[in-house]
Amino acid sequence: MIVDNIFGIFGLAVVLFVSTNVDDIFVLLGFFIDPKFRTRQIVIGQYLGVAALCGASLLASMISLVIPATYIGLLGFAPILLGLKKLWEWRKGPEIGDDPQNHNGASLGHGKIAAVAMVTIANGGDNISIYTPLFATRTMSEITVIVAIFALLTAMWIGAAHYLVNHRTIGAPIRRYGNRVVPFVLVALGMLIIHEAGTIELLRR
Repeated sequence: MIVDNIFGIFGLAVVLFVSTNVDDIFVLLGFFIDPKFRTRQIVIGQYLGVAALCGASLLASMISLVIPATYIGLLGFAPILLGLKKLWEWRKGPEIGDDPQNHNGASLGHGKIAAVAMVTIANGGDNISIYTPLFATRTMSEITVIVAIFALLTAMWIGAAHYLVNHRTIGAPIRRYGNRVVPFVLVALGMLIIHEAGTIELLRR
């Protein structure tokens, strides 16, 4: 019964999430540093990205299909484009009347949410190959518990990034230098994803 094995499932879920999402904390830091992104946009986008990864893994486990890593690697272009966009904006400098407080003030900011979700999916694309065999060997009740734990840990990841950016001591230097570093981090992240997934070979065909 799942109740008898709840601690084992909890430990498995924690280890799996931390080991596959440890680098995601840096991505979240990058979004929280950017004044154009609102907290709710980051939260919603992050949850959509994690949900998409879990959903794809569950679907793959149900139909015994693992999405080729080379195709998932195409998502690596998302952080690259976002990083290049940030570099271009940094080079131009702030435009007149470009007040971060006014961005999406009356709307949910679907474009920003999509950007966060896409980067989350791209950064965690390889998670699908890890989650799929796990879900394939678990009951639906156990999968539900694992996904619930993932949701809780995602909130902790978001909270940790938000705390670091707004910390009284270390928050200021993170915000001061982060905007200059994040674009390069995003481009490097995208290139790493594409390289590790072998997507270059796919594009050469």
